[in-house]
Amino acid sequence: MTPPASTGQPAGAIDDEPLLPEFSAGGHGRGGGSVSGAVFNVSTSIVGAGIMSIPAAMRVLGVVPALFLIAAVAVLADVSVEFMLRYTGWAAGGGKKAKATYAGIMGDAFGRAGAAVLNVFIAFTTAGTLVVYLIIIGDVMSGSVGGGDEHAGVLQELFGPQWWTGRQFVLLVTAVFVLLPLVLRRRVDSLRFTSAISILLAVVFMLISLGIALYALFKGTATMPRMLPDFSRLSSPFELFTAVPVIVLAFTFHFNVHPIRAELSKTSDMKTAVRISLVLCAAIYAAVGFFGYLLFGDATMADVLANFDRSSGAGVPQALNDAARLSYALHLVLVFPLLLFSLRVNVDELLFPGRRPLAADTRRFVSLTAVLMAVLYALAIAIPSIWTLFEYSGSTFAVTISLIFPGAIVLKDVHGIAKRKDKALAAMMIILAVVTSSIAIASNIMSSISDKVRGGHVASR
Repeated sequence: MTPPASTGQPAGAIDDEPLLPEFSAGGHGRGGGSVSGAVFNVSTSIVGAGIMSIPAAMRVLGVVPALFLIAAVAVLADVSVEFMLRYTGWAAGGGKKAKATYAGIMGDAFGRAGAAVLNVFIAFTTAGTLVVYLIIIGDVMSGSVGGGDEHAGVLQELFGPQWWTGRQFVLLVTAVFVLLPLVLRRRVDSLRFTSAISILLAVVFMLISLGIALYALFKGTATMPRMLPDFSRLSSPFELFTAVPVIVLAFTFHFNVHPIRAELSKTSDMKTAVRISLVLCAAIYAAVGFFGYLLFGDATMADVLANFDRSSGAGVPQALNDAARLSYALHLVLVFPLLLFSLRVNVDELLFPGRRPLAADTRRFVSLTAVLMAVLYALAIAIPSIWTLFEYSGSTFAVTISLIFPGAIVLKDVHGIAKRKDKALAAMMIILAVVTSSIAIASNIMSSISDKVRGGHVASR
C-alpha cells in the first residue's frame, strides 16, 4: 500500500497506516532481495567503516565507557535509520512522491539545496574511507611508505623488495583485476555473497585477535586493560570526546540504507535487517576492541594493523600476525564495492540530476565507475597516510550524515507524522552530535598545536 500524501492531519490520525510502501522496491521495481542478504550488506557497510579504530578508542576511554558508548551509538544509529525510513515514500508537495533515497527525503524536507549538501557530505565521507581502505591494503601487502610507523608488507616479507611487490603495482593489480569486477555489479543484492564472506572474515579477524590475546596471556606478555580512563595519560579530560566521533564513524552506514532497502522483496523488512546488523556489529566491535586492547595495552595504535605487524613485544608468531593482517585486508576488499556503490550514486546525482537511473545507462555507469576508481587509486598512491583526515571526517561528515541530518528531517516534519517524543529525541541527537563533535575537533586541534610546540622545543635543544 502506498503511503498517503500529507493532508495536514495530526500524527495520530495516520498511526494505522503503513509508513513504507510494502512491495514497491523503492520505485525501481527491482525487489527480490532477502532479509539475510540485507543483513550481510548492512553489516558489511558498518564493520568496514571502523573496526580498525575500536581498540584505540578503548585505550582512550577504558573498557567500560567504550562498551557503553558502542551500545549507545548503536541505539542512536537504529533510531536515526528508523527516522529515515519513516519519511521514505511519502508524497512531496503537489502529490509527487519523493525519490526513495536519502537525498530524496532530504530534498523533500529542505529542497534541492538540502539534497545537494547531503550528496557532497556522503561523497567526501565515502571517498575518504575508500582511500583509507586502499592505503591499508597497500600497507598490508607492500608495506608503509614515508616516515612514521613503517613496516614491511606481506609480499615484501615473502619475496623481498621487487618491482612487482611495490605499492603502485600491487594496488593497480588489485584495483583492475579484483575490485573492478566487483564494483561493476549493478545490483547491491548481487553482493550479498561477498558481503557474507566479508562478515565471516571480520569474525575470523576477531577470533585471531582472541587467539593472539590468549597466547600473550599464556606467555605473560599481556596486561589486563583498564576498565576506566586514566586521566593522568590524557592531555585534557576533553580528549575523551575524541573517541565519540570514531565510534560514530564506525556505525555510519546510512548512505547504504535505501539502496539495500530498494532490493528487498518486502521493503518493511529493512528495519529488522538493520537491527540484526547493529547487534551483530556491536558484538564484533566490542570483542575486537577488547582483545586488541588486551593484547597491545597502552601501545595500541590508531591503525591496529601496525600493532599486529610489530607484535608489540608479545612474542606472537609472525604467521598469526600475517593471518590477522591478510584477513582484514581481504575484508576491506569485499567491503569496498558497497561503499563505491554509494559514492557512485551520490556523485551521479550531483553531476547528472534528473537523468535516468544510473544502472540503466551503461555508458554513464561504466565511465563514472572508471573515473572514480582512477581518482581513488591516484589518491591512495599520493597520500601515504590520512589518519588525521579520517579523524576529522568522523567529527564532521559522518556525525552529520548519521545523526544531524536524520534529526533535522524529523524536526522539519514536512508531512506532520512526527510525535512530540520523536522531535525531542531528534533534538537530543543533534545537540549531542554538535557538542561532542565540537569538543572533539577543538581537542584534536589543541593536541596538534601542543605536539608542534613540544617538537619545536625539542628541536631547539
